[in-house]
Amino acid sequence: MARAKNRGNQQTFTSTYTIRRWRLGEYIRLSKEDLKKGKDDSNSVKNQRDLLGDFYQQHMDEFESAVEYVDDGHTGTDANRENFQRLLADVMSGKINCVIVKDLSRFARNYSDAGSLIDNLFVQMGVRFISLAENVDSYLNPDSVSNIIVPITNVMNDNYCYQTSKKIRQVFDYKRRNGQYIGSFAPYGYIKNPKDKHQLIVDADAAETVKRVYSMLLQGSSKRAIALYLNEHGIPSPTAYRRKKGLPVSSAVADDPMWSARMIHEILTNPIYTGDLVQGRRRVKSYKVHQLEAVPEEEWVRVPDTHEAIIPHETFDKVQALLVRDTRTSPKGREVHLFSGFLKCADCGKSITRSQSGKNIYYACSTYKNRSRTACTMHSIKHNRLEAAVLFAIQYQVNTAVSYSELIARINSAPLKKSQSHRLNDQIAAKEKELTKITRYKQSLYQDWKDGEITQQEYRDMKADYERQAAELADVLARLNTERAELLNGVDKEHPALVAFAKYQSIETLTREILTDLVDHIKIYENGNISVHFKFADEFRRIAEYIEINTTDTAEAG
Repeated sequence: MARAKNRGNQQTFTSTYTIRRWRLGEYIRLSKEDLKKGKDDSNSVKNQRDLLGDFYQQHMDEFESAVEYVDDGHTGTDANRENFQRLLADVMSGKINCVIVKDLSRFARNYSDAGSLIDNLFVQMGVRFISLAENVDSYLNPDSVSNIIVPITNVMNDNYCYQTSKKIRQVFDYKRRNGQYIGSFAPYGYIKNPKDKHQLIVDADAAETVKRVYSMLLQGSSKRAIALYLNEHGIPSPTAYRRKKGLPVSSAVADDPMWSARMIHEILTNPIYTGDLVQGRRRVKSYKVHQLEAVPEEEWVRVPDTHEAIIPHETFDKVQALLVRDTRTSPKGREVHLFSGFLKCADCGKSITRSQSGKNIYYACSTYKNRSRTACTMHSIKHNRLEAAVLFAIQYQVNTAVSYSELIARINSAPLKKSQSHRLNDQIAAKEKELTKITRYKQSLYQDWKDGEITQQEYRDMKADYERQAAELADVLARLNTERAELLNGVDKEHPALVAFAKYQSIETLTREILTDLVDHIKIYENGNISVHFKFADEFRRIAEYIEINTTDTAEAG
């Protein structure tokens, strides 16, 4: 009865369905690799824009707005693409909640990045993702995101980038090793040869500035002082110079018309100015991480004499030796002090620093002055006394070099020259005997261990000690044999060590350039005495022995 009653009072239910409207973000990317394949830039972007626009027109009722994001000339492995990051920021802020791409490779070639964004971030935030080529739509067909084709495609895109990066590195490495310059822009002082972009030719105007920079540093100017001088004399910085000459300029370089100490340092440390091509000093970490990292010097690719030099090797080496010294100046100072970077404490080995009290200039141990007065003593010496003592020592060494040259000239003009050094022969024989003894001891160790006379740990420790001693003796023998071989070849009066000192025969005033050429370092003792340690010390010792061999024996024979 109740069922019949209800049948007469049926109710009508009305259901409503609201179509969700999305805020669409259309992402377009064109890489440099696409351009190298011969694709036209505008057509490629236009092609993607047309495909995405056509989809939007056909499904317009699904979208309430559409915003376009274009990265033109950016690789898909670089997540720091400007508009890609803007797209993600708009996703995070809720400005867009639907992302569409032509294919997965446009979105990202890095598999982990693509998977993380699509599978995790977009799903968690309810963002719809559409890829037309792979027929992926995370809203209409959620399973399409997990479809095997998606991860496979991402992996293929990732592997494609790895292989491309590997091939490009191989090509670059081949060109470097064949002496071809592969930089996008020629270094300051050079331009690319119009007939061969891998060959450098000297830019005469800029080269003169490079020479001036090196000359000023050798004469005692600081890097800061050199930059100030160039700016004050209206010499345009490298970037400003290139723009003035109509030469290409990197977009990554700041538009800075002024010189700086950093720019001066880059010029002073670049071996390309010697005529040698040194490349591969920096590299991109990986095809996924587009950050530059320094390459260890032993891995640099060096090819000598590939182009005309602006700076001689000798000058470049002098500058490098100066740059490693402590040559700081006062904030207002332009000239590096005469002895800056040359003075050492004879006891603690730390630097001796300059101080001034009124008109009096003196030097003292940096440990004593700045760290602890119990760790070292003052080792003080006045500037005038130090300068006079060093000048005298250099004059004496110059005179010695000149007299050596005259003696060598007479020895070499004699009918018979002697080259056998009893000292070297005795030292070599002694070291060879010592090495033989060490080798014999090492060989007997194994049997001692097996016989139970020593433990396994003792065997290992003693074996390592003997191997260390043998290696040290081998190094000493190699040096002594090299020295004996050089002696057999004789000595020329134009030996580089003699020439370096002889050119300062008329020295009357001490300059920083003279110190740089001749002096390695100067030790200051507590009693005020000094010892000057000259460059070419080993060469002078060998020259002196050659002279002694060919004069002492002659005198005794007479």
